[in-house]
Amino acid sequence: MNPVAEITWLDPQPTPVPEALREAVGGHPLVARTLARRGILTAAQARAFLDPNAYVPAPPDDLPDLSRAVERIETAITRGERVCVWGDFDVDGETATTVLVEALRARGADVVYHIPGRRESHGVHRPALERIIADGTQLVITCDTGSTAHQAIAYARTQGVDVIVTDHHDLPSTLPPAYALINPKRLPVDHPLRELPGVGTAYKLAEALYESGGLAAQADRALDLVALGVVADVATLTGDVRYLLQKGLQVLRRTARLGLQTLFQSAELNPAGLTEDHIAFVLAPRLNSLGRLAEAVLAVELFTTNDLTRARTIASEVEGLNSRRQLLTKQVLDAALAQIAHDPTLREASVLVLAHPTWPAGVVGIVAGRLAERFGKPAVLISAPPGELARGSARSVPGCDIHAAIAAQARMLHRFGGHPMAAGFSIEPERIPEFRAALARTVEAMTSGVPARPPLQVDAYLSLADLSLDLVAQLDRLAPFGPGNPPVCLVSRNLRIASVATIGRTGEHRKLVIEDEAGITQVVLWWQGANWPLPEGSFDLAYIARASDYRGQPEVQLEWLDAREVEQPSVVVREPAPAVEVVDYRRVPNPEEQLGRLLAADNVQVWAEGEVPRGVPALGRDALSAGDVLVIWSTPPGADEMRAAMERVSPRKVILFAVDPGLDEPAVFLRRLAGLVRHCLRAHEGRASLSALAIATAQRQETVQAGLHWLATRGQVRIVEDEGGQVILAPGDGQVSAAADHWQRRVVALLEETAAYRAYFARADATTLIPAQADPARS
Repeated sequence: MNPVAEITWLDPQPTPVPEALREAVGGHPLVARTLARRGILTAAQARAFLDPNAYVPAPPDDLPDLSRAVERIETAITRGERVCVWGDFDVDGETATTVLVEALRARGADVVYHIPGRRESHGVHRPALERIIADGTQLVITCDTGSTAHQAIAYARTQGVDVIVTDHHDLPSTLPPAYALINPKRLPVDHPLRELPGVGTAYKLAEALYESGGLAAQADRALDLVALGVVADVATLTGDVRYLLQKGLQVLRRTARLGLQTLFQSAELNPAGLTEDHIAFVLAPRLNSLGRLAEAVLAVELFTTNDLTRARTIASEVEGLNSRRQLLTKQVLDAALAQIAHDPTLREASVLVLAHPTWPAGVVGIVAGRLAERFGKPAVLISAPPGELARGSARSVPGCDIHAAIAAQARMLHRFGGHPMAAGFSIEPERIPEFRAALARTVEAMTSGVPARPPLQVDAYLSLADLSLDLVAQLDRLAPFGPGNPPVCLVSRNLRIASVATIGRTGEHRKLVIEDEAGITQVVLWWQGANWPLPEGSFDLAYIARASDYRGQPEVQLEWLDAREVEQPSVVVREPAPAVEVVDYRRVPNPEEQLGRLLAADNVQVWAEGEVPRGVPALGRDALSAGDVLVIWSTPPGADEMRAAMERVSPRKVILFAVDPGLDEPAVFLRRLAGLVRHCLRAHEGRASLSALAIATAQRQETVQAGLHWLATRGQVRIVEDEGGQVILAPGDGQVSAAADHWQRRVVALLEETAAYRAYFARADATTLIPAQADPARS
């Protein structure tokens, strides 16, 4: 049913829910169970997650250089220096610009602002900067841009103008000579401010300015704009980012801004029920249309005006631009799909790279996102008008840092920037074929071992009869949803399609009625699903349950995520397998003594990996063989490894010790892996087995593979060959690659998955840890 690759569904694992958590959360048990699966295990953690008033945000000065920036701005205010806020033309940049302009005005600063047009492109550019300085600006503050503006910032310094950068995009290996550079990417990966978007970073600076001026109570007024920018920029909703969005939605629902009120009216939105989905699918596209097809400075005026007539004029212009944007998007998407159909080799590459001279630069990013979702791979669309630089927009999929991949082609590009999931660049049109081939090679290497499409985590299986408005209200307690906190994914089985219709201004969506075996029907909306194949016959459906008040009548409405056709199983009669006896020693005070007594009494195999104590007769996963008794000394790194070990041994008895190997912290794991690599280089001419390295680090093979790539991008080793589970390594050159951050994030994510599984393994009921086995009788 999927035109490229089917999505793997991950069934919910048995998850013990602590009684204190269950009592603190209350309501439907699925809420507490979902929290526990997502690592929220205590009542205090749950309260902080569900209620922003129970969360303690990080102080602004946790951001490097923020205090220095505040001191410089205070000096500018005292001296009466002109300050220019330099923004960006997407919603994140529009809102960030407004947040800083309002804070500076509240403090009495002489402030102007500049947002580049799309032809000027993202970033800080010298021609416009020269004009701004000539007009009397003595301090420039960027927002949502500036981390790579080395030349422009260096020029400003020669003119005696300081530049304060506030940005969230990936950092270059050498920072620009800014007076202060406030970027959450300078923080550790687990810091609660790390995932701030541009508007969040600007807000933390504004918050500090309000506080230093004795106006701390005014900071919350900007949170409506923060909510818009957080959702529009698809920021990861962890730590302070989630908190700011929660608080921001509260402010947005009762905003005093005339511009937003008129925008709600023109979009026919009721602000009282506004959610992150309304921002993502109604407000953000409209506001983005200003930067895509007109001038983004109008957004700042819309946000700040106190003139109702002007607000209505701009809101009306926004509606017209949004309609035009929808039409252009459909035209470019149709043309892109026609290119792919005409030249199937385009879709065989690891990344789609398409170009056309007439495509409007303002919508190629939207279409790139649609193609990335449709084909399950990064997509790059390039607008290449004759006689001009071509401008490209890229959108990625989980597991591929498209900014790092594009940065690796820097020698071909005039300019580039972005972050792991989205990036932009400019290039000479004649170099596009060379760029396409080189980018494909980089992405291929980057995504080796990464699934073509990310798996879908199922949270619960329910029948259609179980769905209700009360259940939806309970699940909505976990909102706001987005990256880092996906909506609860439900599955209903054995459905059929009763009816289907296309909807939307350009017929891009589908509205279906599905029916289960009991005859219960349910409406499902499939956004952007009009051109996708439908399942034939009986199927299971993964979906999100929402509440809809269409025509004033509240009802449950489902959003299509994925479907899988139901295969009719053949009937095979087997004798029931004997039950496996499970002995639980996970909490004994002296595990080594207990193991010694077992070894004296039984002929056992001890599965132990990582750094194992002396005296433990350890066998790695590859050395296990058929036998009656399996001792699991170290906690397995994942469910697949556990299942494979059980299939190898088919034991009649399993004895659990489940000692944590202590190798799931990134620094600890990488130090261990680097030591093993050095040993391979010295003793084995760089030859190593991924399986052996996984056993020695007590990790999954994909984690080891990602770790080797991280070491390689840090210049510590060179991967000469990686095929069939065997690697050949060579000494590194000490050069740090642009892809280093991508592989670091990949390693951290994989280690977090393993740590979560080990935590589950340590506390779950012992009998639930043993996978169902075939008959263990052996010849």
